[in-house]
Amino acid sequence: MATASPTQPIGFATLSRTLVSLAADVATGVQRVVVGPANVRTARDNAWDAIQADRARARARVETSRAVAAMIATGPARSRRTASLAGSRH
Repeated sequence: MATASPTQPIGFATLSRTLVSLAADVATGVQRVVVGPANVRTARDNAWDAIQADRARARARVETSRAVAAMIATGPARSRRTASLAGSRH
């Protein structure tokens, strides 16, 4: 029966995962201290904020499209002479 010896070297991947885990724990602890345990951001909070930002951008695009359409509709009308001159310039 083979047993793992306690002196096996730690691999780079294991060390990296451990360091990232520790850093995440420290960051979470600092956030709890700074903003309080009741105000810690969750993935759900982040997702909701992203949805709201997407909706705001969509509203802004619609408003911009409407404004451009209104400017085009109320812009100065080109006369037939101006249009025919522009068409004959090659």
